[in-house]
Amino acid sequence: MMSVHPILISAALGYLLGSIPFGYMLVRIFRGTDVRQTGSGNIGATNVARTSPVLGIATLALDATKGLAPVLLIQNLFPELPALAFIAALASICGHMFPVWLGFRGGKGVATGLGAFVLLTPRAILVVIGVFLIVATASRTIALASIFAAACLPAAVWLCAEGPGAMAAASPRVGLFLLLAPAVSILAGSGMIIARHYSNIRRMLAGTEPKFQFRPK
Repeated sequence: MMSVHPILISAALGYLLGSIPFGYMLVRIFRGTDVRQTGSGNIGATNVARTSPVLGIATLALDATKGLAPVLLIQNLFPELPALAFIAALASICGHMFPVWLGFRGGKGVATGLGAFVLLTPRAILVVIGVFLIVATASRTIALASIFAAACLPAAVWLCAEGPGAMAAASPRVGLFLLLAPAVSILAGSGMIIARHYSNIRRMLAGTEPKFQFRPK
């Protein structure tokens, strides 16, 4: 039976890198304010962009990078166990949503999820980005576009024949846990991102969700 250590390393590395609160740090450093006290109170790129579009773009890039980095590291540390990268991907999303440094109150995981899965399911991510851009352009509501994109990820992975099936074929001798890890990571990551938008969903149903627009500062 495979040692549990590679699984713990993957989860810990993903969580710790994912928990770096770049949005909070950038606004604190360059604006001297707490981004959690403005707009939606979120530390993600959309809320940061309401304070500064430049910082919002930087947050988007850094949040995506902190999802990608642990996946890349685990792929190089354990190339014989590709399913471990999916564990790191899900852990990075959890780290962003529940960062220990901010009392486990973090963001919604969209950019981090994008970075986490871009190496693992690249064709599916292209589909998801397309869905996001179409919905965002039509509705000017980032939350709605994010929800649609997250909801489409599992189907896109399946249609593009990426992820779970490929990992199972690549790891024929590992335990059931790792065989299930890719599918669980994709479904759980997608579900968590949607669930984190619960307040946005409530506002959309009430017709009070604000339309997004850049206001350069």
